[in-house]
Amino acid sequence: MKSKILSLSKSEDFKNLLKGRKITNTYSTIFFKKISSKNNKLLNVSFVTKRKIGNAVKRNKIKRRLRNIMRDAVKNINMNLNYSYLFIAKKNIYDANYKIIKDSIFKDLTKVR
Repeated sequence: MKSKILSLSKSEDFKNLLKGRKITNTYSTIFFKKISSKNNKLLNVSFVTKRKIGNAVKRNKIKRRLRNIMRDAVKNINMNLNYSYLFIAKKNIYDANYKIIKDSIFKDLTKVR
């Protein structure tokens, strides 16, 4: 399944997502919800890293990792395009191994269905 990944831009979309369902693991928290104004052919995913995690270099590295994991997830997992997703990174994600993070996020995304 080939679909383009878009980031959320409106603050009301973020507020709606935070009211939706969530899945938590040791590395991130995933919020997901159906948003009425969303195009069903595009995947809306946003990544949030707090300033407590580190400086801009560390935060951007975490976001790059998460974006790459989501590209792999779109290719390998049957994701529900009706949902919009919000990933909030936790502190220990920076020091963790990429493969372990990927496996835990894949396991959580299969629960979303």
